[in-house]
Amino acid sequence: MMASPSKSMLATLLLLAIALPDCQAKSKPSLLGKQAIHHAIGRQANHIELPKRHKPKFRPGPWMKAHATFYEGGSGTYGGACNYKDVAGEGYGMNTAALSSVLFKNGQTCGACYEIKCADSPQWCKIGQSSLFVTATDHCPPNPSLPNDNGGWCNVPREHFDVAKPVFSQLAEYKAGIIPIHYRRVPCKKQGGIRFTILGNPWFYQVIVWNVEGAGDIVSVQVKGDDKLKWTQMERDWGATWKTNAILLGESLTFRVRASDKRYSTSWHVTPKNWQFGQTYEGKNFN
Repeated sequence: MMASPSKSMLATLLLLAIALPDCQAKSKPSLLGKQAIHHAIGRQANHIELPKRHKPKFRPGPWMKAHATFYEGGSGTYGGACNYKDVAGEGYGMNTAALSSVLFKNGQTCGACYEIKCADSPQWCKIGQSSLFVTATDHCPPNPSLPNDNGGWCNVPREHFDVAKPVFSQLAEYKAGIIPIHYRRVPCKKQGGIRFTILGNPWFYQVIVWNVEGAGDIVSVQVKGDDKLKWTQMERDWGATWKTNAILLGESLTFRVRASDKRYSTSWHVTPKNWQFGQTYEGKNFN
């Protein structure tokens, strides 16, 4: 039985009505369609953690010229103005250096690592010793009463390394007294995570930050608790020691440190709620 012309036309119109929106959607979305897509993506983005932009790892710097002398003392004295308690026990070894004011920068470069080598002094340089690595752990203060080229080795604007005696002996003969060197910043290599040693009392808190990989030197420290304490910026007290008057007791502490190369490392809940003064806690190091 054949369908009537009116019924055939109605069926054709129905097919066109169904197919036409689908063709339009494939060729060019309407404004309403675009808005719907935008809102759908926006809702999805709220649940997606976008990848963070990671800064490149710390790289060796250019070679520079300076001079080096040596000083004596035990491992406990090499921490000096950076307030490292025992450089041998804290992983810095005897390869430490006190920097002149130009390099020390009021303690900002505490923990920075350098490659140094004796240069331009064949009379004193040890044969076969290419270079050594040292960590900045102390300040070599200026001596304005002496001229820069005769005893005032650490006067401004001189760039100078006063290294531990065992290090100097590997570079040159003791008799030299002072030698010309070439130096450059290099990445620090450490075992384990960043260490946070908490000192002070219930009304005043100090945190020594040490064993830092990568750039080695820290320019910012923030602390946060798991209860009342929100993110709080700490101030540099001296050297590698940071301070705050915010109440830290009774909170599981998180520390966020920023190195001189602008990279961050956040150590979440590195202490228990019942942490104790004088204790050291290990966090996350720079990768």
